[in-house]
Amino acid sequence: MVRSQEVRPLTISRLAEAGGVGVETVRFYQRRGLLDVPPRAGGIRRYGAEDVRRLRFIRQAQEAGFRLSEIAELLALDSGTDRARARALAEGRIAALDREIARLERARASLERLARACGADAEGPCPILASFDAPFSHGGGMGSKPLSPRERIRSLGDEGA
Repeated sequence: MVRSQEVRPLTISRLAEAGGVGVETVRFYQRRGLLDVPPRAGGIRRYGAEDVRRLRFIRQAQEAGFRLSEIAELLALDSGTDRARARALAEGRIAALDREIARLERARASLERLARACGADAEGPCPILASFDAPFSHGGGMGSKPLSPRERIRSLGDEGA
């Protein structure tokens, strides 16, 4: 490495800056065991190039959709021999992202129905606001099954479509 490119020992604030996060995020990752806590030297903890690399790895893995528990496992893998496990983790995240995308698409469709119903008729209560203020159960009586927020939106959205 060229001397001008060397990473000099960094304070926690400089590490956070290099990783594009806040100091509290670095501390959070340390509490979760994702980043090491170096010993104090002269009362100050110093971080190096490996800490910057690891912090950036964590951020990029989060951007790819991995949860912190999965990132901890990825960090523990050997890049030369653990390809199958890394691929399995990625495939699991892809499946979870597909489920989340499907859930978000349903929520979007419900909100689109409510928005159309809200604009279709200017009289009476706004269907959007009414859907969030609706009773939490079918039938409204004791022992009725509670409705999830999505079910409440869907039931009111279908009435206005």
